[in-house]
Order: sequence, then structure tokens, then C-alpha cells
Amino acid sequence: MRNIIYWVLSAFLTAAIAIVSLRYVTNFWLLSFIYSFQIHLGVIFVAAGLVILAVRRHVYGLALLLAALLLTAHGIIMLREFAGEDRGADTAPLFRLMSFNVAIDNWKNSTAIADMVIASNADVVNLLEAKPLTFHLQRLFKVYPYHIGCDHGKDSCDTLLLSKRPFVTRQVASIGSLRKDRLAVASVDFGGQTVNLVSAHLTKPYFDDYQAEELGDLDKALGSISGPLVLAGDFNASSIAPGIQAFLRKQDLKTMAPEPATWPIAAGRFGIAIDHIFARTPLHLTSLKRLDDNLGSNHSGLIAEFVLDGETASAQ
Repeated sequence: MRNIIYWVLSAFLTAAIAIVSLRYVTNFWLLSFIYSFQIHLGVIFVAAGLVILAVRRHVYGLALLLAALLLTAHGIIMLREFAGEDRGADTAPLFRLMSFNVAIDNWKNSTAIADMVIASNADVVNLLEAKPLTFHLQRLFKVYPYHIGCDHGKDSCDTLLLSKRPFVTRQVASIGSLRKDRLAVASVDFGGQTVNLVSAHLTKPYFDDYQAEELGDLDKALGSISGPLVLAGDFNASSIAPGIQAFLRKQDLKTMAPEPATWPIAAGRFGIAIDHIFARTPLHLTSLKRLDDNLGSNHSGLIAEFVLDGETASAQ
């Protein structure tokens, strides 16, 4: 009986490890979201490998444990790939940015969310699925007189970009073919330094190839922007997902590692980061924190601070 249990458990673990390991062969959209959980799954696989070895000591069980350890270790290494240089906390930040997916049906917490935005002391606020804030816009606009989005009532209120400083340029566009107006691009002058701000909201990766299409459009949009750049939003995938990795490498985007977990809410800090804030040199993050309260959203929000290298070029 012990021998049967051993081989049944080994078969299940072999199949599970093989599925996660497919990331090294193909970025198949149906498995893309699973790839975001490589570290979590790797830890589960390690535990399963130890259980299998407790049932019976055998070389195949050792091989499975080694494979699980390698998957976990490589996931941790990948998390560090996009870590920016440590700029220290002693430099005064150029600006502060908040990014938060409000959740499209989160009406009952809309007042508290508006209060939180106003109290955040952020220079720029990136709000996604902002429809519940429709009846608080005028109050928000008093603190943030410059905005992109929500110009035509609640039906146009998905992405809302708020700023205390005037926009030098501003644009709303679509990425991919599934949803409209989920890309906002603006530039803001912070004390003589022009910074490009990009807000993006990507489709869930298991919705066919839509996310790959969106990443392609986002890549083109960022490729036409020069100068300091920050990209913030809901990517619905971890930075270790193959498609996100390829995009970040091509655009040379960095964040702080480890990124704060933003989903699922119930997992707290043991979840994964699917909401991100990235920067491209000469802009650097000096702080990246999760908001204390998700206020009814199924995502945690983020707040970040940035500094700029001494020599910069004005953004186009």
C-alpha cells in the first residue's frame, strides 16, 4: 500500500511540476496566470516532495524535490531581476504617486476612498475602475485640479489620472481590442523636470491572447516616449510572468524588490503583486509601499516616491 501511495503522489507532483515548467517552453495564455504563482506553487511542491519522501525514500522522490526547489529558487531570482538601484532614503523625493484599483462595484466605500486619496499627500493619483467615485469628482478636483478621464459621467469613468500640477501633454488611448480607453499618457513638470506618466490596465492573462495584444500596444506606446517615465497600473499578472518579463526587459523598466503583494486581499503579504509601479531611468523609485487599507477593493493600492538623476533630458 505504501508503494502505491508513493507512486500516485509522485505522478500527481510530476504532472504539476511539468505544467509550471512549461513556462520555459511556451507562454501559453491558458497557463499564463499560473506562472505568476511559481514561487507559491514551488513551496507547495517542496512540501509535497517531503511528504512523498516520508512515505518512501526513493531516488525519484529526491529528483522531484530537487525540481521543486529549483522552481522556487528561480522564481525568487526572477523577482530580483527588475529591482532598481538603491538610491537611499535621504534624498528628497521629486514627487509621490498613488495607484489604486478601486473596483468597479465598490460604491459603498467611495466616500472613504475619496477621503484616502485627498489625505494621501500624493502629487499624482492613478485610479482604475474609478466609476464608484463619480459623485466625489468635484471634491477630488478641488485638491487635484488637473485630471484625465471621467469627462463624460460614469460611463467614461474607468481610468482617472489626477494631478496637483498641470499636464504638459495628455492623451487617452486604447490598448488591445477587448476594452477601450485603458491607457492614459501624460507629462507633468515637477520643478523644471518633465516626467512622463503612463497608466495602464491590462486584461486578465487567461482571457485568450488579449493581454499579449495589449502588451504589444503598450510596448509601442512606451517606445515612442523619451525621458523620465513612470508606468503604473493593474497588470493582472506578476512581474515574473513570461509576457510581463519580456515587456519589462525591452522597455528597461525597474521597480523595488520585493514588490508589495496586492492580490488576493485575503492572502495579505503572502499574495502576489499584480498591481505595479515601474520607472525608467533617469527616474528611480526610492519607496514603494502597499496602502494600509484596501477599502473594499479586491486589490491593495500602492504609493511610491521617486528621484531623478542629476542629468536629465526633457521628455517629448
